[in-house]
Amino acid sequence: MEPRPDAAPNRLARESSPYLLQHAHNPVDWYPWGDEAFAAAVEQDKPIFLSIGYSTCHWCHVMAHESFEDTEVAALLNETFINIKLDREERPDIDSVYMGVCQALTGSGGWPLTIIMTPEKKPFFAATYIPREARFGRPGMLELIPRIAELWGTQRDRLLSSADEITEAMQTVAPADAGRDIGRPVLERGCTQLQTRYDPRHGGFSDAPKFPTPHTMMFLLRHWSRTGEQKALEMVEKTLLEMADGGIHDQLGSGFHRYSTDERWLVPHFEKMLYDQAMLTMAYTEAWQATGETRYREVAEQVIEYVLRDMTSPEGGFYSAEDADSEGEEGKFYVWTQEQIREVLDPAEVDLVTAAYTVRAEGNFADEATGVRTGANILHLTRSPDKLAAEAGVPVDEWRSRLAQARAKLLEARGRRVRPGLDDKILVSWNGLMVAALAKAAFAFDNPGCAATAARCVEFALGRMRDERGRLLHRYRAGEAGIAAHLDDYAFLIWGLLELYGATFEPRHLAAAIELNDRLMAHFHDADSGGFFFTADDAEQLLTREKLIYDGAMPSGNSVQMLNLLRLGRITGQAEYEQVAHRLARAFSEPVDVSPAAHCMLLCAVDFALGLTQEVVIAGDPAAEDTQAMLAPLRSAFVPAAVVLLKSPGGETPPMSEIAPFTADYAPVSGRATAYVCTNNTCEMPTTDVVRFREQLNLPAP
Repeated sequence: MEPRPDAAPNRLARESSPYLLQHAHNPVDWYPWGDEAFAAAVEQDKPIFLSIGYSTCHWCHVMAHESFEDTEVAALLNETFINIKLDREERPDIDSVYMGVCQALTGSGGWPLTIIMTPEKKPFFAATYIPREARFGRPGMLELIPRIAELWGTQRDRLLSSADEITEAMQTVAPADAGRDIGRPVLERGCTQLQTRYDPRHGGFSDAPKFPTPHTMMFLLRHWSRTGEQKALEMVEKTLLEMADGGIHDQLGSGFHRYSTDERWLVPHFEKMLYDQAMLTMAYTEAWQATGETRYREVAEQVIEYVLRDMTSPEGGFYSAEDADSEGEEGKFYVWTQEQIREVLDPAEVDLVTAAYTVRAEGNFADEATGVRTGANILHLTRSPDKLAAEAGVPVDEWRSRLAQARAKLLEARGRRVRPGLDDKILVSWNGLMVAALAKAAFAFDNPGCAATAARCVEFALGRMRDERGRLLHRYRAGEAGIAAHLDDYAFLIWGLLELYGATFEPRHLAAAIELNDRLMAHFHDADSGGFFFTADDAEQLLTREKLIYDGAMPSGNSVQMLNLLRLGRITGQAEYEQVAHRLARAFSEPVDVSPAAHCMLLCAVDFALGLTQEVVIAGDPAAEDTQAMLAPLRSAFVPAAVVLLKSPGGETPPMSEIAPFTADYAPVSGRATAYVCTNNTCEMPTTDVVRFREQLNLPAP
């Protein structure tokens, strides 16, 4: 959605959020969230209309065009309410609290999120999308607003009583108690639950709509690695391959769309989110390490190429998202008619693309709203290259080469279209995920360029996205950083730094991770009950200070932080980190026990804690061939419970012996790179022999 510069600007014109700026020329008298709005509500004796969304939200755009750009609706809003617009990606803390209200009151949630509340921030009405006029039993803005105005004027006591009850219910949610240990049975039940939800025909773990769930697949890979259960690996491989071939994956420019509206991964909601690219890159990279299947590496590298090409800022950070819409139409940038393809390719290439991507004159999908085929095609693969090459009568390598050339022509032609809108804000949390993904791929694929890109992002975040106290700031845009960071910002960036150390073996990244962890402990840790609050101890006071564990589109910050703590404990040799992780798991044991499949990232951490853990220290010159030969088996192996350190005899800054004191006496033997391996708290004899090293790690022969 593009802002309307023809209308007079409102207060949102002074904001930096792309989402808020989209509404800066609405006739609605919008306020940003802040003291000014709440003071105005008290002074004018009005309730507050809070509208929460984000810049690439399709239904947010629909409601904006339908109601917030409409002068009649705007007049009613301005007369009745103090109106606040909020970007959920800038303020996930506020969004989470009021989304909880909506789910409690209505049984569901989503965006756009509409909350009506008192000037004291106490909600008494919640909804998601509201049409302009009533239809199919759903009240419209033109009916709802006068009704709220009437109740505020004549039955305010009733509204205030309701608001108090809702607020009390939100605030009296029982905190997690001491809980109990999470053991292997919960891991087994998590896999069983996923198996009952699994779609064996198309992959994935639901009917339509289908969302990518990379943390689910990362858990299943760990479960397979620990138990040897082939069904877990089969579910991962089927899902990853179906997604890679489907319309949810941009077959020309790569990158994954937000979700599929059907069960076949064909018709996506076309927005592209940075966190999806990051998490899926990690899932495909780990699948390659687990199986050696080339397709997974190709997809991971293609997604990285997309992010570097289209979502990277000049400063080194990564942008948040690309919109689903262009020229007012969802998916227009991505779909092709047969005639459009003929305008770009020669006849032989047209035949090749038509066969490969199931292109049809009438279109290969039906419009979601009308059920009618419009002639538009979403490029997707339905048959293997081997079969298609055989039908074309050419070797498969030649077929792939021809298709790649045709794809490049289509991509170049598509580049001349009007692009979807770019949400160019930079969020520490999502950037932390992308750093982790780049670093994981850098190590697995021996790609120093990916590591350098990840390091540049870290340098940007730590240098430009901190306040004068050294604490992280959540958002950066147009040269300005702001908004106090949340749990996810710290946890995800620590994850990225740990992966970056594993790709570069530069101790400064470990030192930065430890420093951030110290700040996280100081301001977010629940010392009484365990786990971490989403907001800092000195953050703005909301209805409730939440502790979140459920995995949504992204893994929960608590789950990621549990794994961070376990890894830090093994890296440093300090048991205190693992003790905090243990209390965290116990704090959330009840919801995890009830629905383990809804907490797959926490299960990854539990799997690490209970599995065959290994600490590996390689003493040697990082640039030397013998050191690289020691690292090579680890690159192509899936060893999720291994912690790998590199001790350079030439000295490091800071010294590795300060971060991990137990490595102080580790040194090359006879001047050769030497591996020191400990498995489940038992240490092997050091070895300079790569074959013996592989045996100690229980890796198959190459």
